Amino acid sequence: MFRTALRNVLAHKARLLMTVLAVMLGVSFVAGTLVFTDTIGDAFKKSSAKSHRSVSVAITPDSGSPYLSDRLLTAVRALPGTQSATGSVSGFTAVADKKGKLIGSGWSTTGANDAGAAKYPMADGRAPRTSSEVALDRKTADRAGYKVGDTVRMSVDGPVLKQTVTGIFTTDDGNVAAGGSLVLFDTATAQKLFAKPGQYSEIDLKAAAGTSQAALKAQVDSVLPAYAKGAGTVTGQQLADDEAKQISSSLSGFNTALLAFAGIALFVGIFIIANTFTMLVAQRTKELALLRAVGASRRQVTRSVLIEALLVGLVAGVSGLALGIGIAVGMRALLGATGATLPDGALIVQPMTVVAALAVGVGVTVLAAWLPARRAAKIPPVAAMSSVHAPATTKGLVVRNTLGAVVSAAGIALVLAATGMKDGGNAPMGAGAALLLVGVFILTPLLSRPVIAAAGPLLRPFGITGKLARQNSVRNPRRTAATASALMIGLTLITGLTVIATSVQSAINKMATDSLKADYQISMANFRDLSPDVEKKLSRMDQVTASSGLRNSMSEMGSHGNTAYLTGVDAGSIGKLVRLGFSSGSLGTLGGRTAVVDSDTAKQQGWKTGETVPVVYDDGKKGRLTIGGVYKGNELLSGVLVDEATLAPHMEKVADMKVLVKTAGGPSTATKDAIEKALGDNPAVKVQDKAAISQEISSFIGLLLNILYGLLAMAVLVAVLGVVNTLAMSVFERSHEIGMLRAIGLDRSAVKRMVRLESLIISLFGAVLGIGLGVFFGWAAGQLIAGSLDTYAMVLPWARIGLFLALAALVGVLAALWPARRAARLHMLGSIKAE
Repeated sequence: MFRTALRNVLAHKARLLMTVLAVMLGVSFVAGTLVFTDTIGDAFKKSSAKSHRSVSVAITPDSGSPYLSDRLLTAVRALPGTQSATGSVSGFTAVADKKGKLIGSGWSTTGANDAGAAKYPMADGRAPRTSSEVALDRKTADRAGYKVGDTVRMSVDGPVLKQTVTGIFTTDDGNVAAGGSLVLFDTATAQKLFAKPGQYSEIDLKAAAGTSQAALKAQVDSVLPAYAKGAGTVTGQQLADDEAKQISSSLSGFNTALLAFAGIALFVGIFIIANTFTMLVAQRTKELALLRAVGASRRQVTRSVLIEALLVGLVAGVSGLALGIGIAVGMRALLGATGATLPDGALIVQPMTVVAALAVGVGVTVLAAWLPARRAAKIPPVAAMSSVHAPATTKGLVVRNTLGAVVSAAGIALVLAATGMKDGGNAPMGAGAALLLVGVFILTPLLSRPVIAAAGPLLRPFGITGKLARQNSVRNPRRTAATASALMIGLTLITGLTVIATSVQSAINKMATDSLKADYQISMANFRDLSPDVEKKLSRMDQVTASSGLRNSMSEMGSHGNTAYLTGVDAGSIGKLVRLGFSSGSLGTLGGRTAVVDSDTAKQQGWKTGETVPVVYDDGKKGRLTIGGVYKGNELLSGVLVDEATLAPHMEKVADMKVLVKTAGGPSTATKDAIEKALGDNPAVKVQDKAAISQEISSFIGLLLNILYGLLAMAVLVAVLGVVNTLAMSVFERSHEIGMLRAIGLDRSAVKRMVRLESLIISLFGAVLGIGLGVFFGWAAGQLIAGSLDTYAMVLPWARIGLFLALAALVGVLAALWPARRAARLHMLGSIKAE
């Protein structure tokens, strides 16, 4: 039976090619994801270990006292096991290129004090010595074109600094290797910018010869309580291990997301595999019957088909692994081309990746072929030898349709129930969506006849070829359903995501328009805090009529001491900058010891307007605040609002999250330019009007949506292969019929048109089902989103939906090119003689 299976695979290799391609694409996605994340993870871990090799023990402060003193540095430097000890202090530092644009994304642009030549060896020039001097890492200098002696513009918390580059250094810092930038200041300047004079954020020690990391750590622990209570120590090895774990954790989510989309592609591939083997079994009824007649048991016939599937899966797994390695290399090159800098490292192909690729390829193929294999074993030898193909029984159809209806109803019920849940609706929603997809797939053969019949009037202009195409589409509803379902799944996900993204974008635009009276919002590019000097500068501008910073501080409020975040605003100006809906009280009461609170916080804490509640500020001092009003919070403003004059004395470092500005003439290019100029054309500071705020969020959503489109394109490509495969095998089955049609006058162009129209009908049938389900899922998911986004309302992207239908039609036309050409080239007399 093994030899029989091998001969069958070789005999039908052309018909199995599309199946191999479908499985290969899914396997390559899995293998590529695993190789890529293993390679990047290994490179980051090695880079991290390299950056920590000069650190034997690190001392870090506790959260209560965020800095370490010079006294502690002197004490640990004198320990017998210490070879060297350096204090470091660091923080965000935005660097502008020569065109004034921010270098990097802002998240990994760091400034620090010069810790010496051992850690930061100078490749050119010297280390900074005064407050006006800096050194740049080699990669940043090369990227921006800076040399020793150049003046570079940078910012720490708002105001622009103009520094002279005195040195360019090399570093093993992981952030720099990953595309970030590092700026070195002299220690006194760095302490002034990022901490306080004489204080550090970390102290690193290198052990003397003969002293282990553990021994040095024990020496440090013995003196630490006298200088810094609560501070902790960690060995250099532990630092590297912890960072390696963080890298693995951060890559885990990315890995899971990519594997999920690979799973979708493989799931779509299951339909193609099952369809292919079902058609092969139907085409080989005489052959299988002959095997049964000469003594082969049902189990042997089943095993024969499964062996064929195993061989196909093995080929697909090996080729998918090879393609996946190529995809991993391509993904790394693509990230490099988009400006992302990754650490250097070798390509990593783990043994588990090889095992996973082969297991997925073989497992998916054999699983999908199991039902056709069982069906093959049930063919009665006599009926098969007589070429009597047993059609689906009425009982079988009733059972299938009943099961589909029950599963679909359960899915719809679960989805609708989830839309009414305030919390925890995601899991029931996902389960309901999965059930509904399965239910619709089961019902697709039943749905194919009325839906395709409805397209009849559109096919009349094509005459007899249109009629033949429609009849061929519904001749085998199960086959049509399996082919259309593969496309349906991809379009369901794409349409649902598009509906949600479009609706969220519309909601954000409405929220910005409804909530903000301010013309501009000023914030840091990396979303860190702004210096209060920014608001002071803006308030002195002639064009500015009102301005207020928004500053946050943690506190404990109420009789139970629950944590609450206080937002400090200018009580006299905030009413001109925001539009808040109050259920009781008003914004006019804000000021002094009177606060206003959003409705969610008020409900959670049980507060009412006029009530006075105790508060413990972040500095530990106690006070009391009176609730002057309750407003409806939103994504832009929520929580407890207090006057900034009340909050500022209790903040260790006064800083604003953002600044809102109202101008006399409203937003204009000239006004924006004036604001940017007043802030020194700072690359780290964003000046945005309401349209820009909406555009920034929308562009992020758009980018995410395009990434998802790209990932789902794999599933759609697999579905296209399914259409090609089904049509090609259908043409083979209907060789006799096509020959007869040619004999009675149907020319080659008409045969091509018939196959193309059949492909078009199947593709559009899948598209209609997919778009319909996608809109429903988009609406259902929107009900959950609306609970946290008040301005959310479903918006149907008609242009995109039309584009999806057009693309589905194009898929149908392209998928039919080869099968249509093959059908037209069939030899007329040879086809008529075919069985």
